[in-house]
Amino acid sequence: MTPKPPFADPKSLDEPVEETARFAPKFGPDGLITAVATDAETGQILMLAHMNAEALAKTIATGEAWYWSRSRGALWRKGETSGHVQKVVEIRTDCDQDAIELVVDQTGPACHTDRKSCFYRRVTPAGDLEFKD
Repeated sequence: MTPKPPFADPKSLDEPVEETARFAPKFGPDGLITAVATDAETGQILMLAHMNAEALAKTIATGEAWYWSRSRGALWRKGETSGHVQKVVEIRTDCDQDAIELVVDQTGPACHTDRKSCFYRRVTPAGDLEFKD
C-alpha cells in the first residue's frame, strides 16, 4: 500500500517557497526530484538518485531510502537485494524545494561497485579520471 504523501503541492503555497515552513517538493515534468544521499557521520556524498512522490512518501513513512530507477522504470528500496540499506537520519530540501538530501546511516557500501561512495573518481585538469580510493 502506498502511503499518502505527507507533503503539499507547491502550487498551494501562499508564501514564497524559500520562506515557507511547509514541505512542498517540486517534482520535475517527469515526476522526479533529484536526491543526494550523504553519510550522517562524515557528510560525504554517497550517491545521487531520483525519487518520485511515492518513493519520497515511502522514505518518510519507513525511515529507509526509496528511489525511482529511471533505467528500470521502477521503485526500489536501497539495499533490497544487497543488504546495504540506508537508514534515514534526516531529510533536507534546498531553498526552492527541487532537490532532496537524505542524511543516512549507510550499511555497507553505497555504490554497486562495492565502494563506500559512488563518487570515487575525480576529473583531472586534462579531462582524465583519477580514482580517489
